Amino acid sequence: MPTTQASPSTFLYGANVHANGIRQHYLRYGGQDGARAERPSIVLIPGITSPAVTWGFVAERLGQHFDTYVLDVRGRGLSSSGPGLDYGLDAQAADVLALTEALGLTRYAYVGHSMGARIAVRAARTQPAGLTHLVAVDPPVSGPGRRPYPAKLPWYVDSIRQATHGMDAEAMRAFCPTWTEAQLRLRAQWLHTCYEPAIVQSFEDFGRDDIHADLPKIQTPMLLMTAERGDVVRDEDVAEWQKLAGQTQHVRVPDAGHMIPWDNEEGFYAAFGDFLGQRLDAVR
Repeated sequence: MPTTQASPSTFLYGANVHANGIRQHYLRYGGQDGARAERPSIVLIPGITSPAVTWGFVAERLGQHFDTYVLDVRGRGLSSSGPGLDYGLDAQAADVLALTEALGLTRYAYVGHSMGARIAVRAARTQPAGLTHLVAVDPPVSGPGRRPYPAKLPWYVDSIRQATHGMDAEAMRAFCPTWTEAQLRLRAQWLHTCYEPAIVQSFEDFGRDDIHADLPKIQTPMLLMTAERGDVVRDEDVAEWQKLAGQTQHVRVPDAGHMIPWDNEEGFYAAFGDFLGQRLDAVR
């Protein structure tokens, strides 16, 4: 479970930029403008129903070491949403590319979880000049002709509809029974910002988009981080991933399901090792 922050908060501010034709909202942790020349920034891309604020406890730790930006993916949180937008993977990847340009980032890493990892992979295939590292955290490896993603769409839709109606932490516990009270309250507060058609398209695209075709085009050093539990990424999936992108390092996080930092937060940080140049399990 997420640990209590022992050090001062690294949160700086939330802001919006207009990039790729939409409003993109992000939260910034830990960085100073001068730090960009000294070390890469991190662009953290959350999963299918995770507004940026729900990854704040992770960004606090990342912010101790890096200039960290947590994105509200379109259709979630405070970024552009509603009917008329393209919620496909290509549009989401184009958002990330445009965001880094709008922010003026010149050296940065993508850290994407689940859907966010697929977005990072699709963006990285274009070999953006400033991208130094890519971390794909338990990405759905489903796609055309592949086994389906193990989660079920009604779990997402039912929880979003309840949150839209209004729900408290105890009602959210039925969907996330192992989470802390604080995490349940936060999810109950923000889940209604997830636009249901966007979530439905993203979920269905797990079976339609072929991210494996992107992997050979990626030259960036890559870390594939997977959960010991949850059956999202199996051993044979890891082997295929590494065959397609030979530069990929792999680590499994013990005692964790798909929502890795919620299940084993310290194990999540330890799994990065020194891949990003600094160990995240060393608290400053």
